[in-house]
Amino acid sequence: MVHFVGAGSGAVDLITVRGAKLLAQADVVIYAGSLVNPELLSYTKPGCEIHNSAKMTLEEVIAVICEAERAGKTTVRLHTGDSSIYGAVREQFDELDKRQIAYDVCPGVSAFCGAAAALRAEYTLPDVSQTVIITRAAGRTPVPERESIRSLAAHHATMVLFLSTSLTEQLQADLLAGGYEASTPAAVVYKATWPEEKIFRCTVGTLHDTVTQNSLTKTSLIVVGGCLGDQYLRSLLYHPGFTTEFREATQ
Repeated sequence: MVHFVGAGSGAVDLITVRGAKLLAQADVVIYAGSLVNPELLSYTKPGCEIHNSAKMTLEEVIAVICEAERAGKTTVRLHTGDSSIYGAVREQFDELDKRQIAYDVCPGVSAFCGAAAALRAEYTLPDVSQTVIITRAAGRTPVPERESIRSLAAHHATMVLFLSTSLTEQLQADLLAGGYEASTPAAVVYKATWPEEKIFRCTVGTLHDTVTQNSLTKTSLIVVGGCLGDQYLRSLLYHPGFTTEFREATQ
């Protein structure tokens, strides 16, 4: 059996209870060493076989899993954050399906949630944005043209960008060309929820300078949008004049 486990956004205690239990029971752990907090490996039992997938190909990962299956062992494939976001898990699922190897998925706390917590931000503020766009700038790995930053920026929604800190010169230009004002609030969160977490607040117009001046090149998330500003409407959810399934309006 293979368990795909989201390691959480960085802090060791942000792995889920289920994820920690699966990690403690595993005979083999394959973890994304480039991003997963190595302290999470302290949850593993003595004698657990540990592999760092940062140095492995897909074929090598699958070979380790197959060997574990033949030996009747349980494998945890430990991915950073939540494996559904830039986790390259679909190709692994397909390879396991071909071999009829059973697997399941344990969700994790994504870095975009960790960044919101660090910023004490609500991505979906009433009358500001009810949409969150999770994306990345095109670099060595291409992005479909229909999902270009310019086209997505036209929505003026909250935008959270992974894997884009080294591309901010073009990213800033595309955000502005797409419709964000230069004064639109933005922030760069370095290693959200890790002990060394840092927050750099800026605007779209100063994004590239902020990243450059602070020598940020990776393990940072960029958040763009009015949700980081001060103007919004009160939510109806707890408004005394709004009736819900659980209470009647009192005004």
